[in-house]
Amino acid sequence: MTDFEDIYSDYFSDVYKYALSLCHNETLAEEITQETFFKALKGIDNFKGQCKMRVWLCQIAKNIYFSLCQKNKENRDELQEDKVECIEQKLMNKETVWEIHKKLHFLDEPYKEVFTLRVFGELPFLQIAELFGKTESWARVTFHRAKIKIKEGLD
Repeated sequence: MTDFEDIYSDYFSDVYKYALSLCHNETLAEEITQETFFKALKGIDNFKGQCKMRVWLCQIAKNIYFSLCQKNKENRDELQEDKVECIEQKLMNKETVWEIHKKLHFLDEPYKEVFTLRVFGELPFLQIAELFGKTESWARVTFHRAKIKIKEGLD
């Protein structure tokens, strides 16, 4: 696991900048970057070293971005114009807030607390990690998984 944390810290900035260059949206770029490392962690055994790690990670990010574009064909322009609706933005809608709170109430720990600290407490991932005695990458992955669980419950 330590090796993957090194990969995460070494390449996070590069992958984020690449994702940002694709989507021109900081929030979406962060989500793409988190998803990239989540997929890379699950598929690290498939990395054969035929290309540089940075290239492999950026390819994953590109595939995630294009998958999002495919799912949102009619909204492709909106993706690039910073109009992507993320879970944090949904908090502005009172009905959605209620639904999110209901899903959050039944979410297991540590997902519930990490999500609450990030969204409602507006804490950076590094501080969340310190609270749990974990790494920043753990906090990012846990938050990402919490968002997935909540989004699945909203669909």
